[in-house]
Amino acid sequence: MLQLSRPEYSPPLVPLDAAYEQCRQVTAQYAKTFYLGTLLMPPAKRQAIWAIYVWCRRTDELVDGPQAALTTPKTLDDWEARLEDIFAGKPHDGMDLALVDTLDKFPQDIQPYRDMIAGQRMDLHRNRYATFDELNLYCYRVAGTVGLMSLAVMGAEPFNDQLKSPWVNPYQARGTLSDQAVALGVANQLTNILRDVGEDVRRGRIYLPLEDLAAFNYSEEELLNGVVNRNWRELMKFQIARAQEFYVQAEAGVGYLHKDARWPVWSALMLYRQILDVIEQNNYDVFTRRAYVSGWKKFVGLPLAWCKSL
Repeated sequence: MLQLSRPEYSPPLVPLDAAYEQCRQVTAQYAKTFYLGTLLMPPAKRQAIWAIYVWCRRTDELVDGPQAALTTPKTLDDWEARLEDIFAGKPHDGMDLALVDTLDKFPQDIQPYRDMIAGQRMDLHRNRYATFDELNLYCYRVAGTVGLMSLAVMGAEPFNDQLKSPWVNPYQARGTLSDQAVALGVANQLTNILRDVGEDVRRGRIYLPLEDLAAFNYSEEELLNGVVNRNWRELMKFQIARAQEFYVQAEAGVGYLHKDARWPVWSALMLYRQILDVIEQNNYDVFTRRAYVSGWKKFVGLPLAWCKSL
């Protein structure tokens, strides 16, 4: 994937329907919980979200994928140049074509996409974060940006206090709808980080802020050895509480989304948030046990999500 110099542009010989089907298959294979939520959307919006997801995944794989060892700063420069082609209506392959069509139907700014690439540059050069401010910037770039991209597709109702969901405490609402969309992306990324601590450590990466490890008297050596003790559990409780704060902020914006987007967004939010519950149920062991939400729990949550979307 784009490990060599930027190829000359040539239009892809792929029908649009086939391009979107490609994106659907990738989303269904690699993001099962997320994919379930997209099935609740109208066809045009679900296809657009698939196209955005696939671009984000391809971007992430440049640094985390099977050929990541070959990735250089120039690789990311070439990928950003290809992004500019997409926004200029010049797709290089079928999955690019789906995103070009998405941008035509749901116009949006290129900056969140550029910011996501900047997040991959962070992953290319560093494997530790000293403070939460540093980690928060990373989370915005690799995931909060997805909230902004998706918001352009979801759409919002005209501002009206009557649209506020009865499930949301108005005193917990902070910022604009864009801020709340970013908060959902950051919440999801923090959830990923907590779920994948063990996997990331085995790759030599520590995303938990080093200042937090110090505050809870838990050493980097203990983390590398997968030690689960009282200090670790207290540290994880703190991290989970922080992620929950972002979910609370995100909830405040769902009631202002277009009506046909509320159910899928509530569903995705609630389903992903349950991963934090599973981590707690596993006694905070994220080194030998992977936290996942069972299929029946996913479906049980759909009616509640539907009620919240009304």
